[in-house]
Amino acid sequence: MIKRLSLTARITLLFAVGSCAVLIALGWLIDHSIERHFEEQDHDALAGKMMLARHAIGRVATPQEFERLPTVLEDALIGHHDLVVQVLGPQKEVLLESPDVGFPATWQARGAAERATQLHTWTQGARTYRGMSQDMPTAIAAWQPLVVTVAVDIEHHQAFMHTFLQTLWLFVGCAAAATGLLGWFSVKRGLAPLRAMRDRAAGVTAHKLDQRLPVEALPPELAELAQSLNEMLARLEDAFQRLSDFSSDIAHELRTPVSNLMTQTQVSLSHPRDAASYREILESNAEEFERLARMISDMLFLAKTDVGQTSALMATNSVAVDLEQEVRGLFDFYEALAEENAVRLDLSGHGVVQGDRLMLRRALSNLLSNALRYTPRGGTIQVVLESTREHCTVTVENPGQAIPAQHLPRLFERFYRADPSRQQATGEGTGLGLAITHAIVQAHHGQVWATSTKGRTCFTIQLPPTQNEVNC
Repeated sequence: MIKRLSLTARITLLFAVGSCAVLIALGWLIDHSIERHFEEQDHDALAGKMMLARHAIGRVATPQEFERLPTVLEDALIGHHDLVVQVLGPQKEVLLESPDVGFPATWQARGAAERATQLHTWTQGARTYRGMSQDMPTAIAAWQPLVVTVAVDIEHHQAFMHTFLQTLWLFVGCAAAATGLLGWFSVKRGLAPLRAMRDRAAGVTAHKLDQRLPVEALPPELAELAQSLNEMLARLEDAFQRLSDFSSDIAHELRTPVSNLMTQTQVSLSHPRDAASYREILESNAEEFERLARMISDMLFLAKTDVGQTSALMATNSVAVDLEQEVRGLFDFYEALAEENAVRLDLSGHGVVQGDRLMLRRALSNLLSNALRYTPRGGTIQVVLESTREHCTVTVENPGQAIPAQHLPRLFERFYRADPSRQQATGEGTGLGLAITHAIVQAHHGQVWATSTKGRTCFTIQLPPTQNEVNC
């Protein structure tokens, strides 16, 4: 298995490679610049000698002066210890040539224009020469131009460049190693906050979700990541807390009916009974089983809302829902219970929303059932529908004992009861009705809240209007 490079190693390697590339390019540029400088220096020196030779040859007007020309050129050109000279006469005979130097014949065969504009370099033994050649006419019109070649021994240039390049590339190597080491040190220091984040994150467990990463002490690039991680930890902490509370509530809620069933069953089995007694016990057990079935069904529905299944289902079954018609249908359903408790049901307004009709009916039913449970005899439950361009509002208001303000924010939590003793005494409900209503409203991109003042409790659902209706 190939071991992956760490982030420190990757950045260090990238920094070292980049530094080496820059240093190598710089070394090549320096090498090229110095070499060009030496070429220009040699060209200027050779051009000066050519001017002297052109001046001397241009003054030759008679054969007698031509015979003295080698002496004149030797005096004019041989003044530099590294300079070598060759002068060819009109018939390409050698008039003057430095000893022990072999001038390349291929160079002489080139055209006059090419030889006059370019420097030529050749090697002879252990020495290297750089020179130029030009055709120079005399004052004798019938004669062919003379060919003058001057060159300079560049051994001292090459020795200097060899030493310089050794020093330069040694420096480049050392500089690359130093920059790599400096890059590693810088990366280690720069990633220290990331390691601190890792150490702090390693301390986060299911029982220590209150740990947070230090945002203020981090650089801006990591501060955003730390802030996102802190927000994630806050969400996880909240989810774990709700899950823990939910598990405790489930155990508490299931314990009572299961205990009742076990007690009644054990009592019934303790001694023989007649058929009527067994039937009464089975009917009582059936009521407990129905309550357990409702609770399990509600818990399954809420579990689906947590994973978004109900939202997808509602989107599939979305239709235009006439809220007025749905509320009146619920009034008919609860009419017998309302008459038994001497409670009056009143509806006003109208509204149409887009959503799942059965789910919205269930949410409204939970609110009406809750209102009927707590409305005193002779009271009136008022349901008001309001339509605007922005939203549709359903208000379910009933008289009765006010709910303390500290309970209002938690009414829609699972298994939460503002009056646990009363709920347990009546045996009605499972503590999940308002939580289901909240989940359904949220799945429809709406809001639900409760207010309770001066003996009036009001639950409000606010939903977006239909897409095709201006007034809901």
